[in-house]
Amino acid sequence: MTTQFQVRRARTSDVPKIIDVVEPLVSRRILLGKERVDLYGAIQEFRVAEDADGRVIGAGALHVMWEDLGEVRTLAVDDDWLGRGVGHALLSALEQEARELGLSRLFCLTFETSFFGRHGFEDMGAETVDPEVYAELVRSHDEGVAEFLDLARVKQNTLGNTRMLKRL
Repeated sequence: MTTQFQVRRARTSDVPKIIDVVEPLVSRRILLGKERVDLYGAIQEFRVAEDADGRVIGAGALHVMWEDLGEVRTLAVDDDWLGRGVGHALLSALEQEARELGLSRLFCLTFETSFFGRHGFEDMGAETVDPEVYAELVRSHDEGVAEFLDLARVKQNTLGNTRMLKRL
């Protein structure tokens, strides 16, 4: 079977297409919504999958949180492309990027525990970081860092999600 899609770095012109892919998951409360301005500000973190016609069919981002830690964010695949390897290809590209950046751990907050579990992620449980690192991370205004640390201020947005971690 030939690959019917490719994964590439996202461009600013992809933001409206990323929103189109992500929005159904936001409306079903599977993903948290992101403001358009935030997507533009983080576009360098994104990879997109596009079909043979150049249509964006999936997206995902890698956000660096600490010297050895990154977060997989906003991983989404168009419903018509589910089960066809798009999510796997995007996650593989993000993991490769993480390795190139020198990261050794990847975090995600997800309802899709079976998908991430198949890719080597495990439930973090009560795992935490060293007190010195915690003291630095807790200063961050980034919601993803707060989710990683399991801070009370993000609990209302993350109910039912699982904090998962993969060692690269």
